[in-house]
Amino acid sequence: MSGILAGKRILVTGVLTEASIAFQAAKVAQNEGAEVILTGFGRLSLVERIAKRLPKEAPVIELDVTNQEHLDGLADKVRELQGEDARLDGIVHSIAFGPQGAFNFLDATWEDVSTAVQVSAYSYKSLAMALLPLMGEGASIVGLTFDAQIAWPKYDWMGVAKAALEGTNRYLARDLGPKGIRCNLVSAGPIKSMAAKSIPGFEELADVWNHRAPIGWDLADPEPAGRGVVGMLSDFFPRTTGEIVHVDGGVHMMGA
Repeated sequence: MSGILAGKRILVTGVLTEASIAFQAAKVAQNEGAEVILTGFGRLSLVERIAKRLPKEAPVIELDVTNQEHLDGLADKVRELQGEDARLDGIVHSIAFGPQGAFNFLDATWEDVSTAVQVSAYSYKSLAMALLPLMGEGASIVGLTFDAQIAWPKYDWMGVAKAALEGTNRYLARDLGPKGIRCNLVSAGPIKSMAAKSIPGFEELADVWNHRAPIGWDLADPEPAGRGVVGMLSDFFPRTTGEIVHVDGGVHMMGA
């Protein structure tokens, strides 16, 4: 099979519905020649149903990134699926969560904040370390962020968690670079996904894109962001690491 990911093996987290960026990344990756493994948390049967809607049904591994036993056993789960020549050429980190309290900046408790940071940022490092034994030179880790350079309406401590993710990406890129492993983020515009429904005031946040995206932005189309992820997984960026690639219709560069 030809394509920019021909022969590569990719693990994708965060697939929950077809509206997710992670699903589109998995779909485009398969169309570009990759073998894909998915991970799921909680509603595993739902992830398994969604996996059947990919061009080729992908196996699903249960993974709670806050569960150390799950992390410790993750590489072995991949080996069980792939056999003696098990390896990963790419990882997609599409995991984020904030309790409702995290969306009220002044009233949030440390419990709210610590949960948001652990799941949304620290897990990027945890996932990388769990799968490091399967990755070699040329491997690529790609995470999804939401531009943390400014304070967005209603996003509050999740914005802080994304800032932590972006910092984590830089340090991970520094420490895994000598192993030949690249670490980059795709900063996507808002998408009407399952995750978006848990953000109070999402419509107000997303409305910014209706007025400020110079090339336009479709809240119902996660494919551009999925393609951005696949681009960063490919060998077309062999010396790009610690970077944040914006796939947001250009909103990030617009002035006041």
